Amino acid sequence: MESNATSIREAVREKYGQAALRVTTGGSSCCGGSANLDGCSVDPITSNLYDAGQAGQIPEEAVLASLGCGNPTALAKLNAGEIVLDLGSGGGIDVLLSARRVGPAGKAYGLDMTDEMLALARQNQRKAGIGNAEFLKGEIESIPLPDNSVDVVISNCVINLSADKDKVLREAFRVLKPGGRFAVSDVVVRGDVPEEVRRSMEMWVGCIAGALHDHEYFGKLAKAGFDDIDIEPTRVYSIEDARQFLTGEGIDVDAMAAHVENKFMSAFIRAVKPAKAACCAPGCCE
Repeated sequence: MESNATSIREAVREKYGQAALRVTTGGSSCCGGSANLDGCSVDPITSNLYDAGQAGQIPEEAVLASLGCGNPTALAKLNAGEIVLDLGSGGGIDVLLSARRVGPAGKAYGLDMTDEMLALARQNQRKAGIGNAEFLKGEIESIPLPDNSVDVVISNCVINLSADKDKVLREAFRVLKPGGRFAVSDVVVRGDVPEEVRRSMEMWVGCIAGALHDHEYFGKLAKAGFDDIDIEPTRVYSIEDARQFLTGEGIDVDAMAAHVENKFMSAFIRAVKPAKAACCAPGCCE
């Protein structure tokens, strides 16, 4: 299991590092396998997520570097003075938007394991002139922040890339303050998905194969200690969307597309850390 997790992590690190470098040299990033990354075709998962008002608040490079599947900053309730953590912050788009919403009395952290993305995010922060944001290097399975230290955890199509989602959710629970909110966008699955998709490393990197079934996501959040769990579909992918993200992956598109039609969806996933957590949870009895 550890060897598989390491290989997935390194593949993700390499592809997302390439995506960051592409943006810094004047291109755009793509979510998908090598064919999409090289050709940057329109991606049905990552396209049209931010409106013009949001895009106008931050540098163009932050928008170009977005590899998400949703817009957690538009859907999450963020209040002035709160502390926000973005898991897998990439080029910084959701961190910078969150920092503006919580205002100077609040703070937004971004956590990423890819040096190239961190460099791009910090460059975008300087261009935007935002002082209440900080980008940390690390892995979402081991968050470098203290227990009970943030009000809101957000993420944008990153948790599904982890090979140890239970650990990610336990860590999110740990760093949230009692009463804190989990508010992420992610790809989830409904129904059975062919094993060929699950086995494809490129699809892990491209936001698809690591996706949990919606009931699995619910169960893992509950196991981590969360309450008030809700999974709201925001975009369900059609057969033509399936053709786009399967093309170039070494998969027989015509044979496979019908089996994945309407089974993958972007969703907004909400949960709350109880104000008085059970004492089996990390740090809750202090």
